[in-house]
Parts: sequence; structure tokens; C-alpha cells
Amino acid sequence: MPTMPSTPSTPSLHISTTLTDTPTSDERLAEIHADPGFGTHFTDHMLTVEWTPDAGWHDARVTPYAPLTLDPATAVLHYAQETFEGMKAYRHADGSVWTFRPEENGARMERSSHRLALPVLPAADFVQAVDALVTADERWVPGASEAGEKSLYVRPFMFASEAFLGVRPAQHVTFMVIASPAGSYFKGGVRPVTLWLTEEYTRAGRGGMGAAKTGGNYASSLVAQQEATAHGCDQVVFLDAQEGRYVEELGGMNLYFVHDDGRIVTPGLGTILEGITRASIIELAGKLGHQVEERPFSIDEWRDGVRSGRITEVFACGTAAVVTPVGELRWDGGSAPAPASTDLTMRIRQALVDVQHGRADDTFGWMHRVV
Repeated sequence: MPTMPSTPSTPSLHISTTLTDTPTSDERLAEIHADPGFGTHFTDHMLTVEWTPDAGWHDARVTPYAPLTLDPATAVLHYAQETFEGMKAYRHADGSVWTFRPEENGARMERSSHRLALPVLPAADFVQAVDALVTADERWVPGASEAGEKSLYVRPFMFASEAFLGVRPAQHVTFMVIASPAGSYFKGGVRPVTLWLTEEYTRAGRGGMGAAKTGGNYASSLVAQQEATAHGCDQVVFLDAQEGRYVEELGGMNLYFVHDDGRIVTPGLGTILEGITRASIIELAGKLGHQVEERPFSIDEWRDGVRSGRITEVFACGTAAVVTPVGELRWDGGSAPAPASTDLTMRIRQALVDVQHGRADDTFGWMHRVV
């Protein structure tokens, strides 16, 4: 049986490192850093750790990046037993490399893995594994002087790797970390995104997997995202599955609503993902003097609030996009205009990005030095 979540104070993995004989050339790496895109180019190495009931987590290793060989009966291909995380490594002006709140990503993967009946990799080991790959591929972290908010996107993931056709938790599990240089998530840069309200599809229900970071949640959002794209929108908004009244989140981002009295409201947890950026914004907004309420927030409150001017800004957040302002909301048969302002949105965004990139003091203790 998978172990319950726990967070030891010290890591326990013994990680071996085998570096590639054919590293990416400096010239090619410079080309990639000039226009990294998002999730397109991958670093020279990957980290792998395996789990079995008898041996626990073992054979931790950094090796050259290469395709995986999977049996057609590999359990994840049939039963979708997997979890993943998303985080970034940043180059600061002095050349050092840092990650943002990696222990929180590790703790969230513990919770997700428990929900998916996967063995729990302790958060300290998670951070150790991420550090090992980022260290091996340090040269892939874009320079602090490069234009834009470039970083190294890091993707830890865990999947049922046992070759077995049967509906039960896998007895062989693989945890891996890969990385990819990243530019802006939205090709057009930071601008208000237009949202489509889907009234046909929901992403999670009570007792479901909405709070787990697992591929099934994202797979279920894709048809609704297609619907949004067909209506000329950038992202899709989901409502709760029980009443169809309350705003939950976008396909991959949390939402915030700024009111004319300075209050900020964000949908409460339960069936939505507990975002690391989301939690950080709650702390940051409080420091900026804005009370943040976590509570159910109805779609009517959104539409009426924007129209009346009570809601002055709407923004979304996530690891990839950081913070992005929200513009027009559309649905079948109607629309709500873009809020009047993006001032606080951009202040919060700039404050968060400045901490991540080392341009502002880290008064919260969020940054973790890797190199």
C-alpha cells in the first residue's frame, strides 16, 4: 500500500549522476534561449527514481535525456494513475540559480499521490531530486540579463509503470523530473485574456480529483478549451458541478476578483487545485494592504459586479503564466465587458516576478537556492 503523506526534514535519496557525452552546443543553446517558447525544448538530462513495495524508493539517477521504453500493458496507459508538478528555476543577477517554494510543490505532490493511490515521495526527497536535475543542467537556466521573464520550467511527474492489466494500485511506480527553458506562456505577452464560460462541461465534483494535480483533470478540460477557442477566447471558465452557479477555475489557472473597496475574492478550495502561486498571492496581497476572502463566488456576482463597477479587476494566476489580467467574459448568448482596470493586477504580478528573479528582497522566505 502507498504510504501516507509525510515530510521529513532531511532528504534520503542516494542519487547517481551520469552526464551525457553529447551535450547541446553553446551555439544551439543560445538559439534556444533566444526564443524558448514553452515546453518545446528539453535539457540534456532527466532524473528517475523507482518504487516497489519491497524496495521502496530506489535507484535514483540523473542520466542523459532519452525516450522511455514502455510495455503496451503499462498501467498508466490504461488507468491514468499519475501525478505531476510544475515549477521554475530562475537565474539571478549574481549567476546563482533558485527555485520558488519547491517544498510546497513537494507537499502538493504528496497530497496528489495519496489521492491517486500512488506511493508518496517525501517532500524533502522531491526537492533533492529537483535540485539534482537543475544542478546537472544549470547551463540551461536562461541568464538574468536576457530579455523577458525567462526561466527553466521544471516538470516532476510520477506514473504507474507496472505492466499489468487490472484495476488496482500499481506495484511498480516511476518518478521523473525533466526540464525545459521557458519564455512567456502567452505568445502575445501580458495582456487581458478573453474567457469563455462553459455551461456544458465541469472539471470536478465533490469527492473527486479536482484538488489533485493529475493529468485527468487537464484531459477533461481540453474539449471545453476547444469550445472556448471556437468562440475566439483564450481560456475556459468552469463552474461547480453540483449547482452550476459558482466559479471554480480556468483550465489551468486560479481566479481573483478585485472589488472597488480593495477586497479581493478568490474561490475557496475543495474541488479546485491548491495553486502555489495562488497561495503566494494571498500573502502578497495582504502585505500590500488588501484583504483576501476565500469563499464561493457565483457567476452572477462576477457578471453583475463588472457591469456595476463593484468589481474593478479580474486576474488569473498559475506557475506558467504567473499572473495575467482577465478581460471580457463570454458565454452562449451574452458577454460581460472587461473590468475597468489592471493596476493592482500588474502591481501584484511585478512584485511576485521581482522576488522570483531576485530583483526584490525575499521577505517571505520563498526562494530556495540550488546553485
